[in-house]
Amino acid sequence: MNQELRKDAEQIIDVAIASVQPDAAVRRALSNIVFSEHVYIVAIGKAGWQMANAAVSYLQENGIKYEKGIVITKYHHVMGQLPRIHCVEAGHPVPDENSFKGTQEVLSMVKDLTEEDMVLFLVSGGGSALFEKPRISKKELSDITEQLLASGADIVEMNTIRKRLSEVKGGRFALACMPAMVEAVVLSDIVGDPMDMIASGPAYPDASTCEDAGKIAKKYKLRLSAAAEKCLADETPKELHNVHTQIIGSVRQLCKAAYKACKELGYEPRILAEDVTAEAREVGWNLAQLCLREHDDAGKKKMALIAGGETVVHLRGKGKGGRNQELAFSAMKVIAGQQNMAIFSVGSDGTDGPTDAAGGYVDGDSYEALKNAGLSYEKILQDNDCYHGLQAIDGLVMTGPTGTNVNDFWVALIG
Repeated sequence: MNQELRKDAEQIIDVAIASVQPDAAVRRALSNIVFSEHVYIVAIGKAGWQMANAAVSYLQENGIKYEKGIVITKYHHVMGQLPRIHCVEAGHPVPDENSFKGTQEVLSMVKDLTEEDMVLFLVSGGGSALFEKPRISKKELSDITEQLLASGADIVEMNTIRKRLSEVKGGRFALACMPAMVEAVVLSDIVGDPMDMIASGPAYPDASTCEDAGKIAKKYKLRLSAAAEKCLADETPKELHNVHTQIIGSVRQLCKAAYKACKELGYEPRILAEDVTAEAREVGWNLAQLCLREHDDAGKKKMALIAGGETVVHLRGKGKGGRNQELAFSAMKVIAGQQNMAIFSVGSDGTDGPTDAAGGYVDGDSYEALKNAGLSYEKILQDNDCYHGLQAIDGLVMTGPTGTNVNDFWVALIG
């Protein structure tokens, strides 16, 4: 392994993720809000605790009282108790019993609010699984979610389906809060920041239609009960008059921070795109090919190619991994033998797929190291087992839960 490139990669990752921590952004958003006398806090998503922590600090510092609140976030993402806030850890990417219990607790809290009340709604990626009250059986909801994950459906397609199977998605949570005002502060984890899709838009009018949902179900040959089919034909709210929304962060900020970090390390950086949604292994292979071409033209310059977005994985095997690990692993064979070249891909939330890794790192030595470990590059890709492949060559990127969630970014370094 090229230790110099690996050290640079780790520094770029640290700087980029630090730049999209929600604390300062939440505080700026709250400074734009005129709070009512009775405030209730609801925070959902992987950054839910971090956003709630920033909100509580801001409200206390400014003498603004809040009645109580609820946080629903992923397991191991609660970093401590918050005053008058009940923190619930629940399942992701498939909702579990804690998701349902936490959501019911939120609905009970907002049930009898009046025009004098306000809901401060803090939203981040992961909310689609964490914040859920299904309109079909819990077993079928989990099955449909798993079908969509395995099919390679992108996040917009998944959320178009999930909205119609839920009592809180697609604007329905805002309806449940009426007549209280909802002030939504949103950390975006979807390319292009479509507010009706982030966490499946619990407090935003839904731009997708029943026709869209039907086409997606047909495209992926989803197995649906009669009850689920009926839900897909039931239209979501298209207008909401009790909601004001602010977006506070996105993948653009993540890529810009990576750009700055690369430049400070002496690289000549270039942002290729911030809206990539293709298949992970194709993106990794194409990025590696571009890296080889740029290397031929670079001369003695240090270069960095940066991109961001959210790729997808088509499950062909039963291995362990995530889209960032598969993207990096796919690039390995293309750059084999290039001693001054590295590619890494990282999820800003610190958890790539159903693993404890944030992503993967490979360089010109990785392919040979994999062979020396007795492992087959082709078989690992076939089995979608990139976690174990990267683990064998010290190629996993481990950050732990980061407290934020604004998509993924990937970088190619030419030393």
